[in-house]
Amino acid sequence: MIVETEAYSQEEEACHGYRKMTESNKSLFGKPGTFYIYKSYGIHHCLNIVTDKENFASGVLIRSVFISNKNERLASGPGLVTKTFSVDISFNSLEVLNNKSLWISPRDFTLEEKDFIQTTRIGISKAKNIKWRWYLKNSRSVSKRLKGDRTPKFK
Repeated sequence: MIVETEAYSQEEEACHGYRKMTESNKSLFGKPGTFYIYKSYGIHHCLNIVTDKENFASGVLIRSVFISNKNERLASGPGLVTKTFSVDISFNSLEVLNNKSLWISPRDFTLEEKDFIQTTRIGISKAKNIKWRWYLKNSRSVSKRLKGDRTPKFK
């Protein structure tokens, strides 16, 4: 289950598509519902889902995933998400719902707004005050909690 995300839009400086389309970010300008994969600091890949509309850079970074019956911190951060699911640049531009390697399925339960924390994004140097990061409050798999928000106890 995806438990933490961050959003980006070409209208703000932290987005890879802020200045212009390049060879390395062109999939972020692509069809909504496709993956945008990039390498962060030359170390690990990051998994994003393109959103909004074509020819407009916007996406959602998958920051953390909870995997039942596994270590709760296994995919707790963007680099760990891609490492856990063996995501690399070969996933770039694949359709989220129409590929045989990695897809997102709907959940079978309902969450409400009160179940989430909305806060600022992390690991960026520009547009730091925009509150476009969300995480599931009761998850122990979140990469970094808001100051004062304690990690839930084991159940």
